[in-house]
Parts: sequence; C-alpha cells; structure tokens
Amino acid sequence: MPSTLEGQITMEKTPSYFVTNHAPKRIHSMARDIKLIIVVRNPVTRAISDYTQTLSKKPEIPTFEVLAFKNRTLGLIDASWSALRIGIYALHLESWMQYFPLSQMHFVSGERLIVDPAGEMAKVQDFLGLKRIVTDKHFYFNKTKGFPCLKKPEDSSTPRCLGKSKGRTHPKIDPDVIRRLHKFYKPFNMMFYQMTGQNFEWELEGDNESRSSQD
Repeated sequence: MPSTLEGQITMEKTPSYFVTNHAPKRIHSMARDIKLIIVVRNPVTRAISDYTQTLSKKPEIPTFEVLAFKNRTLGLIDASWSALRIGIYALHLESWMQYFPLSQMHFVSGERLIVDPAGEMAKVQDFLGLKRIVTDKHFYFNKTKGFPCLKKPEDSSTPRCLGKSKGRTHPKIDPDVIRRLHKFYKPFNMMFYQMTGQNFEWELEGDNESRSSQD
C-alpha cells in the first residue's frame, strides 16, 4: 500500500478479499485500524451475475442449472461451486470478525446502491469521517446499463459508467431453481442479518419471484 499522509485516505478494492480465508489475518497484521467496506447483494442474483460473467468468457460451460446442483432430483445444492459459495456471507464474515470489530466494517446494499446511490454514498462518507461531498447531483441513471453513472456537476465531461463487463443481460434461469436457491440461502441470510444488525430484505425478492413463478 502507498504511504498515506495525515488528512489523506488511501482506498483499495479487491472483491476476493472478503472470501479469501487468509485475508483478514494478513490485513489485520498490516493495519489493524483499517476501515472495511463490504458491498453485498442478494446472493441468488449475485450467483447468476457471476455465472453470466463466466459465460461471456467461456460460452462452452454447462448451464447454470447443471452447475448449481450436485443432484437436482434430490435438490442437493452444490455449495462448493464458487458462484454459490461466495454468497454465504455469514460464513465469510465470521472469519473477519475474528480480527475486526463490526465498528470497523460498513455494509453497503448492492440493491440500494443502484436505486439510491447518493443515499448509500452518504452512509459511506459518514463511516469514513468525510464531509458529504458526493450527493445526488453526482449521479444519473443509465437505462441501457441499468446502473447509475458518476458525473462531475462542475464540468461537462463525459460521465463515468461501469465497464462493458457490467450490466450484461442475465440468461433466463428456471424459476424452480431460483426458488430452491432462495430457500437454500435463507438461513445464511438470516444469520448475516443478525451478525450485521441490518436486514437487507432479500427474502422479499424471493417471495415475489416464488409468487410470480406460480401464477
């Protein structure tokens, strides 16, 4: 990490830190007072997005439905598949809580980050002890990508949007598979809500999908 002067904040982003077993200990030994920001989203949606990214690079891979189950007839989910294992957030958080208190962690809702980026960024700035400089005037919603883009209100430069790898259309997944995955994740989600003191309301999405698939 680069040297940080007084009054500066150095930030670094690597998604795999959260799910890498030895990362908490190594980061703690480097900077035990560090502040950690973790962005999470509905683990079912996250798994489908993960699969979509892989599919774009390896179109020959099996279908999502095949990879998600050890035995679909028996309903045995393959939790060893990384796309699904990453979404067991409570399991990963346990490792981090062995080294860091919750007061040094801030959890960002991936869903709310899309619909209310300024609101989520306000919480992040508060967590980091910064003035709320980034506000709603710094964002506009890109309908093509389905994500908010960042703009500088003080100039007319081109807004910065997420790259080509983001905002891809997800393949259509069997509704029964989605329902089974919501059921699989529910106890882990509940544990995660309890650990963080936040309810991300992912079960509401699952209930809505279940009802629509039954119509």
